[in-house]
Amino acid sequence: MASQTWKTARVDTRRLSFAILPVAAAAGLGGLGARRAPEIYQQLEKPAWAPPASLFGPLWSTLYVLIAAAGWRLSPAASRRTRVLHLTQLALNAAWPATFFEIRDKRASLVIIALLDISLGLEVALLRREDRSSAALLVPYLAWSGFATALNAAVAEPQAAAPANTTSRN
Repeated sequence: MASQTWKTARVDTRRLSFAILPVAAAAGLGGLGARRAPEIYQQLEKPAWAPPASLFGPLWSTLYVLIAAAGWRLSPAASRRTRVLHLTQLALNAAWPATFFEIRDKRASLVIIALLDISLGLEVALLRREDRSSAALLVPYLAWSGFATALNAAVAEPQAAAPANTTSRN
């Protein structure tokens, strides 16, 4: 009986760790911070364009997969600055739910999500030069983050989201 030589695939644990661990940490910490999200979201004075609560779970699951895929791609070759931005936006992502849903500070959460938008936008801009595929993987996340920022602003200042009162006082 001839012996077979099995070649095993070697997993790059450093790269896998960079792709998975920060995303898992952001999702885990975000999940802890959002424990009361369904109850609080239902009670918010939201604009008519606010999505239903049932959208958030599937959406974030998809976004986290895309973020991890981008992390996998950018890990070996991206600049240090890009990798730092990647970890920064994930840290801000993790901080937002606790600030909004647990601490219930809508203005502070607006600052956090605005900083998330900036760091994510810079990351995408740098990745366009370094790895266009990684940049493309993050575009849906950037779009959602921009939408979430508008929603956060609308609930932070509900009177700004409401139509102006046009009745006259005659």
